[in-house]
Order: sequence, then structure tokens, then C-alpha cells
Amino acid sequence: MKKKTGGISLPAIEGGSPVRGELLPFSPPLIGREEIDGVTAVLKSGWITRGRKCEEFERALENYTGAKNAVVLSSATAGLFLSLVIAGIGEGDEVITTPYTFAATANVVLHAGATPVFADIEPGTFLISAKEIEKSITPRTKALIPVDFAGDPVDIGELRAVAEEHGLRIIEDAAHAIGAGRKGVKVGNGPGVTVFSFHAVKNLTTGEGGAVLTDDEKLARMFRLYSLHGQTKDALAKLQAGGWRYDIEVPGYKCNMTDIQAAIGIGQLGRLDENVKTRGAIAKAYGEFLSGYEYVRVPGSARGFDHAWHLYPLLVDFTRLRLDRDRFIAALAAENVSSNVHYIPVHMMSYYKKRFDYSPSDFPESLAVFYREVSLPIYPGMGEREVSDVLEACAKLFSYYQT
Repeated sequence: MKKKTGGISLPAIEGGSPVRGELLPFSPPLIGREEIDGVTAVLKSGWITRGRKCEEFERALENYTGAKNAVVLSSATAGLFLSLVIAGIGEGDEVITTPYTFAATANVVLHAGATPVFADIEPGTFLISAKEIEKSITPRTKALIPVDFAGDPVDIGELRAVAEEHGLRIIEDAAHAIGAGRKGVKVGNGPGVTVFSFHAVKNLTTGEGGAVLTDDEKLARMFRLYSLHGQTKDALAKLQAGGWRYDIEVPGYKCNMTDIQAAIGIGQLGRLDENVKTRGAIAKAYGEFLSGYEYVRVPGSARGFDHAWHLYPLLVDFTRLRLDRDRFIAALAAENVSSNVHYIPVHMMSYYKKRFDYSPSDFPESLAVFYREVSLPIYPGMGEREVSDVLEACAKLFSYYQT
């Protein structure tokens, strides 16, 4: 099916005029007055490292998700790594995850001394396949790290059944998924460990940062210990207790969040549901228009869960167009519309290819999705005009380059 686009001129790269006069960014953070005032107050307070604001942010995350414990950290990567260390996973152990993710998901397994084992994604989704996990389990397998890709949650119940059958831990990489849910239950609420990212482009940002959520009180205490050198007292506790003595209970790391970051996060969390709703409206507008092209597959929730729409990963059959993906992205840029690709599968990265002798075709579903994926801009600062510009740019290119 060919969309009717009206009197659209040739793409800018062919000499026409671009759809937009200035570049539409891909995913800028939306910072409001509450965050600015919160940071200012922290700076004026004289206490800028981990302190009361971090504790306030943790309580707010618990209230929002329904989790019993939240521990804020320097990054989601730190949360994933500490989850493995605290679980005692290391040399000789294997951890199953998806190749269709950002490399940090697999890198942390190597940093812990274990071996990442990839299980391909389920056909028609971006999410790890339970059947492929089953095929990948060996006596050395100790944990699963499923990824909630683009804000679409995995079926954690299905994966827990697999994990329980084989005595495995689940560490949910929910870096994309704060604000998402499963039939009304927020991601982060439930057994096991869930890890969020608060990087600059995420649905909730603290600039850099992350959090782990768990219902296990003892596990939460271990995260606090390991995130701050293994100290039994942090700086605020020493001040409040009026004593300098502390112990090093475990050989920890330096992974804590600061009150400056937490002040941003508190403001962001207050608008999270509103922002996710806006992202959902943009995704709906994109989907309604782009689904009219038979060579385009629009994203959605594979299981009908509550999508957070961190990304909008469009799949395009470029064999139906007279340009490849790189030229399509360049053509969008010429129309002043930013786009991106999420992600190059980890097994295709040079380090992993060399160390584990992977071939791109080892995980065919991930490879097929990778060749077709283009991420369109989606963020709460977009208005109707910006959404219309993105769709007009896509329609213009599809119309001109369709075979």
C-alpha cells in the first residue's frame, strides 16, 4: 500500500526543501522548575552527596512501584553488576541474557567473572524467548537477565516459572521500563531484583543514575553496603549518630547516587505518569499513520502490557525501498528529523565476536530485527507539530523511494 502524501517535494538530499527548518532532536530531557528548584535547594543546603534527598527519592520510588525497598545508585549498570556480585555469581558460572540489548547488560556478566550466554528474541518481538532460554540452560547457569526493551515489559511470570524450575535467579533489566506495568502492576513490584536506569535519555532522568528494587530487606541492605565501599555507616549516618566509627563489612564499590541527582529524580517522578501518557499518545499517532505501509511494522506490547514507550522502534523492510537503512537515516536527517538504531546486537560487537567466535547469524531473530530497526523521536516535549513533521518526513521518503 502506498500512502497518499499530497504534493510533497523531493527529499532534501535530492535538492528539495526539508520538512523542518531546524533539527528535531532525538530524545532531549524534559527538565521542569521543580527539578531546578530542588537542585538549587540541595546546593544551598551544604549537603550534596548521598543524604536525605536520596532517602526521600528511594521512598518515592517504593511508593510509586509498590516495591518494599529501593536503593538509588550511580547507574543501572552498577545495579546489574552489584546484583551479580551479591548473588555470588562469578568464575565458572553462566548468565543467560538477550543479544538484543545495549552492551552493558552483557558486559556486567564479564566484569563479575562469569560468562554471558545469549538466548535469541521471540519472533515478532524485541523480547527474549523463554523457549530459547530453556535451550541455553546448562549446569553452570546461575541467573537470567531479561530486558524490558523500549519500555515493553517481558512476561516475568513466564520467566519466573523457567527460573524456579532450574533454580535460577532473575535480575530484570528494566533500564527502559520505569512507568511500565503488567496488568496494572508497576514494573519493579514483585520478587527478585529489578534495575532501572535514570540516564539522560530515559523516561525519568537524574542526568546519570539508576536504582535497584527488591522486596528482600536483607538484599537491599547488601546493595547499600556494596554501593558505598562496604561501609556500615554512610556520611549522613555518621553525622546523625555523632560518631566517626564504622566498619567495612564487605569489599564494596563506589556506586552511590548523590542528593543533587536525587533532587532531579524526585521532580521527574512526580510527572512520570503524565509523561508516559504523552509518549503513549505519540506512539499511537505514529502507529495509526505508519501501519498503513505494508512494508512497515509498528511496535507495541508483545503481551498487551502497559508500555512505557521509552523508544519507538519501527521495523522497515528496506528491500521494498530504493535505499538502505543508513541512507534512510541520512535522508531523515536531511529533513531535520533525528533518528537512531537500537541496537547493534551484542554478539555482533567485535569483542564478543573475537572472544566467543560468534557469527551474526547465530541469533537469526535478533539479526533480522537489527537490519530493519529505526528508532523515531519520542519524548514528552514533542507537540502535534513535531509529531506531524516526523510523519511527513517518513511519508515523503517512503513515497519517493518506494520501488
